[in-house]
Amino acid sequence: DGMNVLFIVVDDLRPVLGCYGDKLVKSPNIDQLASQSIVFSNAYAQQAVCAPSRVSFLTGRRPDTTRLYDFYSYWRVHAGNYSTMPQYFKENGYMTLSVGKVFHPGVSSNYSDDYPYSWSIPPFHPSTEKYENDKTCRGKDGKLYANLVCPVDVTEMPSGTLPDIQSTEEAIRLLNVMKTNKQKFFLAVGYHKPHIPLRYPQEFLKLYPLENITLAPDPWVPEKLPSVAYNPWTDIRQRDDVKALNVSFPYGPLPDDFQRQIRQSYYAAVSYLDMQVGLLLNALDDAGLSNSTIVVFTADHGWSLGEHGEWAKYSNFDVATRVPLMFYVPGMTTSSLGQGERIFPYLDPFSHVLGLVPQGQSKKAVELVSLFSTLAELAGLQVPPACPETSFHVALCSEGASIVRYFNVSEEKAEEKKVGCDDTYRCFNEESVAFSQYPRPADTPQWNSDKPKLKDIRIMGYSMRTVDYRYTVWVRFYPNNFSANFEDVHAGELYMAETDPNQDYNIYNNISHGVFFKKILGFLKP
Repeated sequence: DGMNVLFIVVDDLRPVLGCYGDKLVKSPNIDQLASQSIVFSNAYAQQAVCAPSRVSFLTGRRPDTTRLYDFYSYWRVHAGNYSTMPQYFKENGYMTLSVGKVFHPGVSSNYSDDYPYSWSIPPFHPSTEKYENDKTCRGKDGKLYANLVCPVDVTEMPSGTLPDIQSTEEAIRLLNVMKTNKQKFFLAVGYHKPHIPLRYPQEFLKLYPLENITLAPDPWVPEKLPSVAYNPWTDIRQRDDVKALNVSFPYGPLPDDFQRQIRQSYYAAVSYLDMQVGLLLNALDDAGLSNSTIVVFTADHGWSLGEHGEWAKYSNFDVATRVPLMFYVPGMTTSSLGQGERIFPYLDPFSHVLGLVPQGQSKKAVELVSLFSTLAELAGLQVPPACPETSFHVALCSEGASIVRYFNVSEEKAEEKKVGCDDTYRCFNEESVAFSQYPRPADTPQWNSDKPKLKDIRIMGYSMRTVDYRYTVWVRFYPNNFSANFEDVHAGELYMAETDPNQDYNIYNNISHGVFFKKILGFLKP
């Protein structure tokens, strides 16, 4: 009959998880999922901002094809009437359900989360979402503020709850309805945290004593970073607690003690998220659906925690583009369950269980634009065809190839052992590559550098990441016809993964990089 799909997408989550080797974070439930999954350690979003990233992976098209780099257009009207992943599952007999933030709300999903095209019933949004940016954070003076760092007493919150708690409750309710009705389902659950404000139940702070929190390994702006590449984190500057610090624009820096508090709260929000994921997966077990449901877990992009003197997303660095990505496929990533056997028992983050090791880990560079094809293949549906060079007129196609071929990690190891290659260029062409991009209004940081509107975009940073390097070129961009001029390069970046894993030493000007340029050009201008 084909498998059900539980698609979990998290807002602004970089891979700070035990299963990704983070020694500080407590994420036992996500680690438990990883221990039954194939985990991709080099997975990247197509653009490090919510709406463009989500529209990209939900349609299987890159931002240059959705023509969405900001929040203010709906692809079906603005670019082409593209089918979406949930729409495709719906057309193939699935009940498709959306809970929380899946599509970015607003214009970019036609104020309806693309209902009725993508979903069988109207999407669910938590009723308390509307208080997200209100003054709900109690300051030391006892007054309420709209802060960035915002541990709260949940009982004092409007309606006595938080949005992600409501989303988990609704997702569990829907799982039980699907079980009762014996309906095949595609259930997408979008969690808000650790998106800012970092508002979470205050007890999670206990997991992260401030004295254990370090600064980023590289909290300075790199000397050779082109100014066009820098994001001035304007969204966090607007929060009451950051405003009170009077930090200079654009480079800051934030005071060390406040940096530690942000990092502490980000981790606490991740553990709060882990609890929600644990409750949801436990309910999948309770409903007896773990043996017939594919679970995919990912995020729309990462988030800088002080690296390069930056906060938030809005860049082409790994900290902003790299995401967790794991697939649990019954009978494929794990053997089938015996009757009544549990695979996802809830684990309490407060009585932390030692980290579990992923079932399989692939180092291939992969992209979120491949999710559509991958999930179609895993569910036994026909994989959407690869898009032609220009695909604005094609309703169903994908610009991301399925990555199911990478699921057998032992084969990947065998492939790595193959000695040498006769034709260097051919080998070079065969390496796995992930592409990301970011728009800027100018060569230097402006008040709108993080989120320029389409009409203000003047430069586009195209970035390719392989296992060995990240290469980025910032080129002239014309918003009126969505075209980039690769002969007008404003700046470039090149970082070697092995010697510079944090991407602090830009060697673009030190070496000849014609072969990298040829490669990025070959891909972006077919």
